[in-house]
Amino acid sequence: MSEGADDGHLLVCQEVTVAYAGLRALSAVSLTLDRAEIIGLIGPNGAGKTTLVNAMSGFAPITHGSIQLGGAEISKLSPERRAHRGLARTFQHGRLFGDLSARENVELGAIAVGCSAREARRRTHALLEEIGLLDLAASPASELSHGDQQRVSVARAVVAEPAVLLLDEPAAGLPAEGLGELASLVEHARSARGAGVVVIDHNVEFVLGLSDRVVVLDHGEVLTEGTPAHVRSHAGVAAAYFGTVGSVGTDGTDGTDEAGTRTVPVP
Repeated sequence: MSEGADDGHLLVCQEVTVAYAGLRALSAVSLTLDRAEIIGLIGPNGAGKTTLVNAMSGFAPITHGSIQLGGAEISKLSPERRAHRGLARTFQHGRLFGDLSARENVELGAIAVGCSAREARRRTHALLEEIGLLDLAASPASELSHGDQQRVSVARAVVAEPAVLLLDEPAAGLPAEGLGELASLVEHARSARGAGVVVIDHNVEFVLGLSDRVVVLDHGEVLTEGTPAHVRSHAGVAAAYFGTVGSVGTDGTDGTDEAGTRTVPVP
């Protein structure tokens, strides 16, 4: 796996700006990702998190800045060409083919990057066995539980053996017991494949517990970045994310109490 020219970084976003009809969704956002690193991307609704992932994966054209993968400029490449260069992503709500089996959905992830049908089957069998989904391999995706659908969606990206894995809301709607299984799958991509991972999720505690480093967006700009401990204690993050000063993510919620009031739990 090649490394980037910028201090060895695998993925480099330099002053990335995305504008729609003159309105900036992202404004000069810079971010680096290293091999086998997990970065969490958090921020309030509308902060630009998914827009940044869309820009990195080629689904949102940038109006300024650059994106490099392995030292090569990819800003003008299509999503398909970026995938062949080693960048894989998931989407919100999974986007599985409900009439295909779990195995077939995952195999498509390998075939999409040029694997033969035989190689796709080999990779898929090995991955489903490693992550404990082999018993469900023949089940139609539409009949899987929500948690298993989420894991199959992530597995479809992991089976491509990407250099960079972008995960958009992988934990959405998962019960507590499903979060550990999902975290194990992400760790597998990092440890077994050496992938750099960017993960977005509204479950702040899940993101902070999984990530080596966290980048916080607000109004399309980077508010701060650092270790999970830094982000937890950053008053500016709590104010931007929840509208209240305190500590972030100490109970795993999004900071809303039963009355719908924004609060931040303080340990």
